[in-house]
Amino acid sequence: MVDIQVKNLTKFFVIGENLLNGLSFEIQEGERVAILGRNGCGKTTLFNILTGQMDYDEGEVYVNPGKRLGLISQIPKFPPEYTVEDVLRSAYGELMRIRQKMELLECDMGQGATPEQLRKYDELSNAFLTGGGYEMDVDVDKICNGLGISSEQRLQDFASLSGGEKTRVNLARLLLEKTDILLLDEPTNHLDLNSVEWLEQYIKTFKGTVLAISHDRYFIDQIAQRVIEINEGRGEFYSGNYTFYMDEKQARFDLQMKQYQQEQAKLKQLGYTVERMKGWGINNRTLYRRAMSIQHRMERIRKTDKPKKERTMKAGFSQKEFSGDVVFKLKNVSKGYGDRTLFSDVELTVEGGERIAILGDNGTGKSTFLKCLLGEEDCQGKIQFGPTVKWGYLPQIIHFDHPERTLYDTMLYEKNCTPQAARDRLGAFLFQGEDVFKTVGTLSGGEQSRLRLCMLMDEKINLLILDEPTNHLDIASREWVEAAIEEFEGSLLFVSHDRYFIEKFAERIWLLEDGKIRDFPCGYQKYRSILEHEAAARLKAPSQPKPKKEKPKGGTKDTDKLIRKLEREIQKQEAVIAELDEKIEAAAADYQELTRLLGEKELAEEVLLDWMTQWEAAQEG
Repeated sequence: MVDIQVKNLTKFFVIGENLLNGLSFEIQEGERVAILGRNGCGKTTLFNILTGQMDYDEGEVYVNPGKRLGLISQIPKFPPEYTVEDVLRSAYGELMRIRQKMELLECDMGQGATPEQLRKYDELSNAFLTGGGYEMDVDVDKICNGLGISSEQRLQDFASLSGGEKTRVNLARLLLEKTDILLLDEPTNHLDLNSVEWLEQYIKTFKGTVLAISHDRYFIDQIAQRVIEINEGRGEFYSGNYTFYMDEKQARFDLQMKQYQQEQAKLKQLGYTVERMKGWGINNRTLYRRAMSIQHRMERIRKTDKPKKERTMKAGFSQKEFSGDVVFKLKNVSKGYGDRTLFSDVELTVEGGERIAILGDNGTGKSTFLKCLLGEEDCQGKIQFGPTVKWGYLPQIIHFDHPERTLYDTMLYEKNCTPQAARDRLGAFLFQGEDVFKTVGTLSGGEQSRLRLCMLMDEKINLLILDEPTNHLDIASREWVEAAIEEFEGSLLFVSHDRYFIEKFAERIWLLEDGKIRDFPCGYQKYRSILEHEAAARLKAPSQPKPKKEKPKGGTKDTDKLIRKLEREIQKQEAVIAELDEKIEAAAADYQELTRLLGEKELAEEVLLDWMTQWEAAQEG
C-alpha cells in the first residue's frame, strides 16, 4: 500500500529559480526512508508540503488519508501555563476527554445508576481500554526515560525550557501520539548518545512509515532502508542505508565518467575522420557525402553529461611545531555549582598527537570541562600546559563581536590579512562571489561554524579543541571539516554526539558520568563493547540463588509442612517484587538504574516462578 506519493512536484520562491523541480517518488507502507541533500536544497520545504503547511506550484501530492501523520520540526505553541507533563499528555487528547466523561459519570452514579448510565459508562470504558488508556502512564514513563526527560523536568513549565529541551519534549509527544507516518526533521539534534540509540531502537520496531531528514550518518546507517537524495530539485534513489548510498553514489559517478570519456574519445575520432574526408572530398562527391553522413551520425549520438564533483574545501590547519611529551596535565580538578558537582578529583595526562573524545549525557558538564581547561571558567585543582602548546578552540555556540561586518571585512580586521588573502581564504571554505559581502549576522549556524573554522585554520596551533564541531553542518560540510582534521598532526580534544565523527577520530575516550571522568584508552567500537559487557554483568548481579527443590520426607504432615514453607517463601518473594516495582517507578527517569532494576526484577520473578512450581507439585503430591 502506498502511504506517500509525489509526482512532478515543483516549488519556487523566486520566479525562474525552482527549489523543487519535478520531484517524484513513492513511499510504501512501513518503509523507513532517509531524505538527504545539502542545506537549502528543499528537504524541510518538502515536509511542510506533505503536512499541508505550505502550498506548491505544480505537481501532485498524495498522503494516505486513512493514516495519521506527525511532523517533528517546528515546536507547536502551547498555553503559557502548560507544564512539560501537560505537553506530553496532550498526545492523548481524545483519551483524556473519554476519561473526564467517565469520571463525571462515576460521580453521577454514586447514588445509584440507571441502565442508560451503565450502558454509556460501559461504552466509554471499552473505548478507553481499546485506545490504550490504561497503558498511558507506562508509555509516558518509557518514552521519557528513553529520551532523558527526568521526572523533575516533567514538572517544569514548558515555556521555561531551552530550544533543545523543547525539541526533545516535542519529539516525545509525537512518539506518544502513535501516528502511522512519522516525519522526522533532524530528530537527533539536542539528543545525547543514549537517547539517540534509544530512538534508533524505537524506529526499528515502529510498525508505521518513517521519513527522516538527518545529517547524522551513523543514525541513517542504523534506521534507513532506502535513501532519497534531493539534488537540483529532483530525486536520486538508493536502495540501502548511508554506507550503501556512499558506495553506490561513487559507483554511479565512476560509471558516468567512464561513459562520458568513451563518448568524447569516439566523437573526437569521428570528428578527425570527418575533417579528413571533407578535405579529400573537395574533388570527390562520394567521399564528401560520406563525411556528411558521419557528421549526422555524430549529432545523433546520445551524449552523456559530464558528472559534476561537489565543490570541496581546499584548506588545512596551519600547524605549530610541538616539542616535549606532555600537552597538558590535570591534577585534582573539580567543578560544581552550589550543591551540584559536575566533576571532581580529575587526574589526567595528555601526550602529543593524542586524539580524545569527551562523551557523556547532556548536562553532565562536558562543555564546562573544556571552558575550565581553557581558563574561561574557574575550577579547583591544577591545570598545566606544556611550554610549546598553542591551542585553537571552536565553541559549540559561535559568537562574533561584530555581526554587522561582512565576511570579507571580518577577515580583514580580525586576521589582519591582505584583501587578496582574505578572498583566497574565504574561497577555500566555499565563500565565493557575492557570498563574501554577506553580513556575519545573517549567516546560518552552519555557515558561522564554517567561517569560524576558516579563521581558526589560519592560526598556527598544535592542540585543537572542538565542542560539537559538526552541529548545524550538512553532510558535505561535515566531510570537509573531517578532511581538514585528518591532515592535522597535532593533538585533538573534542566533545561530540556524532558517532560517525567519534568513530573516525577518537583513539581515546573520556566518559563524564556521575561526577567522574573514566578514561578508556581505545576507540569508539571497543569502548561500546566494554560498556555492553559491563551492562550485561550488572543485569546478572546481584544474582539471586535459585531455591532448592524440596521433597516431602513422606506422610501428610510432611507434605502440609512443605506447602506452608513454600507459601511463606512465595509471600516473601512477592514482597521483594513489590518493593522492586516501587523502585522501578521511582527510577523512571534514570536510564542506568532502571535497566539494573528491571534485570533484578526479572531474576526475582524467575525465583518466584520456581517456588510456585514446587508449591503446585506439593499440592498434587
